[in-house]
Amino acid sequence: MAKPNKKGPTKTVDIFCKSCDTALFKYRKGGKGALVKCFKERIVDDFTTTPCYCPKCEKEFARDTLVRGTPAYKFIGGKVWFK
Repeated sequence: MAKPNKKGPTKTVDIFCKSCDTALFKYRKGGKGALVKCFKERIVDDFTTTPCYCPKCEKEFARDTLVRGTPAYKFIGGKVWFK
């Protein structure tokens, strides 16, 4: 499998916690599909203190994993939203 493009898209989205609406990431997302995973190299701003946990409500919103050999966060369904 091919690795994701390092430069990636220029369009950024803000990712928020679903339960408390706290900002988690500013992310360079490609395409118009659902938000399933987040490649670490595409994160522009990281507002979390502990990886995969919301800084305000302390709930887990993702799991640390490898996708196509690249470090990424895989989101748990219904825990985050983006705009």
